[in-house]
Amino acid sequence: MSQPFVGQVQPFGFNFAPRGWALCNGQTVPISQNNALYSLIGTTYGGDGQSTFNLPNLQSRVPMHVGTFNGNSYVQGQMAGEENVTLLPANLPPHTHSFSGTNANATLGNPTTGVALASIVNVDQGTPGFYYAPDATTQPLNPTSVWPTGNNQAHANLQPYLTISWCIALQGIFPSRN
Repeated sequence: MSQPFVGQVQPFGFNFAPRGWALCNGQTVPISQNNALYSLIGTTYGGDGQSTFNLPNLQSRVPMHVGTFNGNSYVQGQMAGEENVTLLPANLPPHTHSFSGTNANATLGNPTTGVALASIVNVDQGTPGFYYAPDATTQPLNPTSVWPTGNNQAHANLQPYLTISWCIALQGIFPSRN
């Protein structure tokens, strides 16, 4: 491999940083031992700028280019996105459901398209079926048949991925601007 540029970020297929490189895991490093790299990236990724600075953190992150895309501006070192998201009713698109029914007894085990719901009775027990409340002239849906799910728990929000090690060169050729 040729000599890398100081600050060059590169993926590797193994699980360690080679000599002269460091993992891009957001670690804090001393300026005094990494003057060349600090002069290139400064505190873009964090640190106090007096004695320390941070390396980029590409753990569970996707690198992208600096600039404007679809009207959004992205700056060097900006992090965004979430690994886990909790969907709330406000996050879901509005929708309605049509519902029809009858007070006649059901005659089909699996109703076909256009067949209305009907009352059901557990023949062996003489009681209403599990998803139905007791018979009445006007009866709301049994709450257990339209119960919300999820319990406000987050779900993973990661795009498909392949795990590799992103590293940054601590040593190498100092890049010139021309």
